[in-house]
Amino acid sequence: MRMIGASLAAMIIGILLTCMAGHAQSNKVTPTYYLDVLPILRGHCEVCHRAGGIAPMSFASYEQARQYAEAIRFATQNKSMPPWFAVSGIGRFSNDPSLSGEEIATLAAWAAAKAPAGDSQDAPAPQAWAEGWSIPQPDLIVTMTQPVALPASGDVDYTYEIVPTRFAEDRWVQKAELLPSARANVHHAVVYVRPPDSNWLRHAPVGEAFTAATLKDEEDRRGAHWTDSDILLVYAPGSSPDEWPATMAKFVPAGSDLVFQMHYTTNGKAVADQSRVGLVFSKRPPPQRVLTLQLTNDHFVIPPGANDFRVEVRGTLPNDATLLSFFPHMHLRGKRFEYNLVKKTREPSREGGPGRASGVEVETLLRVNYHFHWQMSYRLAEPRRLRAGTELQAVAWYDNSANNPHNPDPSAAVRWGEQTYDEMMIGFFDVAVAANLDKGAFFLRH
Repeated sequence: MRMIGASLAAMIIGILLTCMAGHAQSNKVTPTYYLDVLPILRGHCEVCHRAGGIAPMSFASYEQARQYAEAIRFATQNKSMPPWFAVSGIGRFSNDPSLSGEEIATLAAWAAAKAPAGDSQDAPAPQAWAEGWSIPQPDLIVTMTQPVALPASGDVDYTYEIVPTRFAEDRWVQKAELLPSARANVHHAVVYVRPPDSNWLRHAPVGEAFTAATLKDEEDRRGAHWTDSDILLVYAPGSSPDEWPATMAKFVPAGSDLVFQMHYTTNGKAVADQSRVGLVFSKRPPPQRVLTLQLTNDHFVIPPGANDFRVEVRGTLPNDATLLSFFPHMHLRGKRFEYNLVKKTREPSREGGPGRASGVEVETLLRVNYHFHWQMSYRLAEPRRLRAGTELQAVAWYDNSANNPHNPDPSAAVRWGEQTYDEMMIGFFDVAVAANLDKGAFFLRH
């Protein structure tokens, strides 16, 4: 009898708990735009989805967001938005815009409830955006002197413009962002710093667009394809602007020029581009200088039809540095990209010495499921101090098969080249070094 009574009591308790849970669920407050949804959109989406942002629609007002409620639910539940392609569980990154499970559920519940507005008094304080910029209002905007006319179709050679800064003194750039005027036609861009004593592209025209083919000097033509000049910033659709802590900045010597290297593509409409760079200067010289370096392999051939072709490159740091961030770059056949630390392992010595080398150990710092239309940068949440001699490895995988919807020609063997139907394998990465150490001095091995 006591056993039957205990079972009955347990059953009654279970029924009561179920009823209480159902009652709590029925009384759960429906999310509203101003109280629950806008803070999520502002924190994760508004950087693109705002007036002047890269996205084609704004979520900054209720009327604008309401019509996309179902699309927001769908894109956040399948995690295609906000875009982020780093494989979870490998590294932590300060610019990861991913939503939490609770935030995704809130957006879904809001859409299911027909996107109620709620009370506008619940809205968080608006984000102050400089017009068109993701960084604060720039201290200086450097604009390409001449617009570049782009045809409706065909290939466009890498296009350059040299723009003088006319800096009377050295400047430290803490934040930088490139804004194309023809976003849809800019595959990527690199802005270089050319100091006044540099011979790079020394005979090239200043203030007008040119390509390697239009240069008359042979050394200049070679320089249009390779340089060791400092990189101010790298841009691609979806990439974050450069924003360094107060203790770090990029260095631009007095009298330097900025060299815009533009990779344009055509899309059926003739347009003109006149890109500009916004700069925010450090208020005082910082103790550390940021250098953008790269691991590059330009000697590979991807066979026709290969669906997982591997290309790698390794390099060792010549001096101590603090690793800050990554920016992988590939073209239409790009599939995955990763950065690794390669460490030699040693067998212990019976005599108590250093032992002998026995193999290698690989630590993956970042693995990306590559997306050609979202070439993103990945900033380490905790910068990594690396000693001189540290070996870095970049590995890329390519899909040259018919299963790749972006593949222009699965029957072609693919090599390094500038056009998007060619391929590239570049692992950009940023490091911080002592402020008095330029790139040339950093690469001197001691």
